[in-house]
Amino acid sequence: MGTRKKVQAFVRVKPTDDFAHDMIKYGDDNKSIDIHLKKDTRRGVVNNQQTDWSFKLDGVLHDATQDLVYETVAKDAVSQALDGYNGTIMCYGQTGAGKTYTMTGATENYKHRGILPRALQQVFRMIEERPTHAITVRVSYLEIYNENLFDLLSTLPYVGPSVSPMTIVENPQGVFIKGLSVHLTSQEEDAFSLLFEGETNRIIASHTMNKNSSRSHCIFTIYVEAHSRTLSDEKYITSKINLVDLAGSERLGKTGSEGRVLKEATYINKSLSFLEQAIIALGDQKRDHIPFRQCKLTHALKDSLGGNCNMVLVTNIYGEAAQLEETLSSLKFASRMKLVTTEPAINEKYDAERMVKNLEKELALLKQELAIHDSLSNRTLVNYDPMDEIQIAEINSQVRRYLEGTLDEIDIINLRQIQEVFNQFKVVLSQQEQEVEAALRRKYTLIDKNDFAAISAVQKAGLMDAEGHLVGEPDGQSFGLGVAPFSIKPGKKIKSKKTGKEQISTSARKEGASSPGSGKDLDVGPSVSKTQLIPSSKDGDIKDMLSRDRETSSIEPLPSDSPKEESRPIRPSTPPPKPVAFEDFKNERGSEINRIFKENKSILNERRKRASETTQRINAIKQEIDVTKEALNFQKSLREKQGQYENKGLMIIDEEEFLLILKLKDLKKQYRNEYQELRDLRAEIQYCQRLVDQCRNRLLMEFDIWYNESFVIPEEIQTALKIGSSIRPGMVPVSRIVSLGEDDQDRFSQLQQTVLPEGPDSISFYNAKVKTEQKVVFLPDAVGQGFDLEYGMTAILCYP
Repeated sequence: MGTRKKVQAFVRVKPTDDFAHDMIKYGDDNKSIDIHLKKDTRRGVVNNQQTDWSFKLDGVLHDATQDLVYETVAKDAVSQALDGYNGTIMCYGQTGAGKTYTMTGATENYKHRGILPRALQQVFRMIEERPTHAITVRVSYLEIYNENLFDLLSTLPYVGPSVSPMTIVENPQGVFIKGLSVHLTSQEEDAFSLLFEGETNRIIASHTMNKNSSRSHCIFTIYVEAHSRTLSDEKYITSKINLVDLAGSERLGKTGSEGRVLKEATYINKSLSFLEQAIIALGDQKRDHIPFRQCKLTHALKDSLGGNCNMVLVTNIYGEAAQLEETLSSLKFASRMKLVTTEPAINEKYDAERMVKNLEKELALLKQELAIHDSLSNRTLVNYDPMDEIQIAEINSQVRRYLEGTLDEIDIINLRQIQEVFNQFKVVLSQQEQEVEAALRRKYTLIDKNDFAAISAVQKAGLMDAEGHLVGEPDGQSFGLGVAPFSIKPGKKIKSKKTGKEQISTSARKEGASSPGSGKDLDVGPSVSKTQLIPSSKDGDIKDMLSRDRETSSIEPLPSDSPKEESRPIRPSTPPPKPVAFEDFKNERGSEINRIFKENKSILNERRKRASETTQRINAIKQEIDVTKEALNFQKSLREKQGQYENKGLMIIDEEEFLLILKLKDLKKQYRNEYQELRDLRAEIQYCQRLVDQCRNRLLMEFDIWYNESFVIPEEIQTALKIGSSIRPGMVPVSRIVSLGEDDQDRFSQLQQTVLPEGPDSISFYNAKVKTEQKVVFLPDAVGQGFDLEYGMTAILCYP
């Protein structure tokens, strides 16, 4: 485990024109802040009210830029995360004090971005500086709203809403959110897109102190996993960075919240109160129990609060006299946080696959050392590898020769060889038993003595006498086929050193040989005790059926006439420029792909044009709806001034107002139809764009192959590229060629990247921002919500 260290606590003061200079003082070291309150004269002469407080912190950020805040607060924690240390950066303070601005910043301006986007940039910059490591980055975005867990990235099309509610799960590795989606990001722009996607899904509301007040706690987590490319060590490091944007504490008397906003404020204050209780318990060394499970916020941050983590707190406060009481409360929370200690340590894990490879290398090294030892002991024939098929076949041959008597003994080399020798003995024995049984079944019919029905049938056929003895049949050589009693067998039993397999093969080759039932060829004594042998009715089928020698005919390869090489055009001495060659390729070999590409591109442009026209119609209908509503409101107000007329409980309106109502209804219907058509067109555009990209890539790939075959690859190796050879076209790597003709959108994107005022570092930031804005979904039932159209049209409003 690592050494214990205290939590770092910083204070950032929100800039204001009405700063209370006589009540708030900064220390010369810029690490302390003093608060002075005037005594309340209404308490009388004896007044023990405390009026002065002094707070010692790790830094006070007053009138600090976003760059300075990140360099002071977050840079070290993020840098150590790539070395395997977990990190947590938390923003705390009252509502409207600038927590979200500090954490996320203003997404409209690159210079005003906050800690979170800068942390993403630093992570990917450091990855580029570490080519010796394979580093993967994943992100997740969690929201805690009214004590409920929500995934802010669940709106992505490939994620979808979770069927079961998310829960907080603990295991020996730490605390995890079950059901929270984690997304792999391979580049900086993808991470920004996920960040902006989550920001659009956050819940905000307006009150007297903040018109864009966050109504939930949000935790953006960056997961880092680093494997070494150079070392063969199976260990790798993992870490995570929690970037926490807490909802602000509220005094209901000042915010004037009511209704839903009042309920949200109640949950926010309650969770922040539980967070402070957990901080107080962590700062008390005598406390054994820490109340992490009182609320979802403290439970989700259990690893960060006093665990294996580099913890940094940014307390956002006001500098105005009117908010001094809340400022004092926030500073007390920061001072309590400084009493908390954490124990950061490198998170090391082991790669099972790489561990197996290292063990295999170690095993090979031990075998080499053992081979050296055997060589010094004059044991040069020892092999400790698993036996292959050739070695097993050699042992089998040795066992057979040993059984035949041609080999006196089998040399013992190692334990593996001994085990294989015994195994081959079993194999040979099993083969002989099978061969004997097969030979007997071809010549005889085996009947179990307990099978009385079969014995009765054999007796009726005259093949067995009443006493159960077999009746012999002459075989033409004065011998009778049957079973003789053991008493009349020859006294000398000849042992054959040949295996059963070789005996059967030899007897099968000789014509007119004796029956397999003779004692010389087959010893059938053990099987007679259990079964009776009945001669088969077809003696002529024996012949060579017992032979095991199989001759394989060699197949001569058929002569094949190699096709004549195609006549190639004369190659120029120098390859032509790729733009010129590309035009020739599109007219000749790539004409079909180029035709398909142009057709798809024309369809895509036509769909884009239709979508643009539909958007214009939607905007026109929207404007007409606004005009109609204004006229309808004017008629209503005029009717209210003149007095309302009722007839049997029904409101009486004039004809002009009635026509306006019908017109508004028709306009809304047209709006819905046009909007549905726009959605369908956008789906078609997305599909057509994918087809165009596929055709473009295919055309470029085919041109790459054609250009190399025609101008780059030497003619002496052209034969290797013929059909049926081991080298296929396209296997020779080449540099990237010129791209297809760019359309207006491509040129606009390139122009945008070159003229960005903040430099090339802001390209990923702005690209992700634009993509997020283009993915806005139009909801017909959203009243009063403004959205930006993808095709550059003016904003429209959606009505039910």
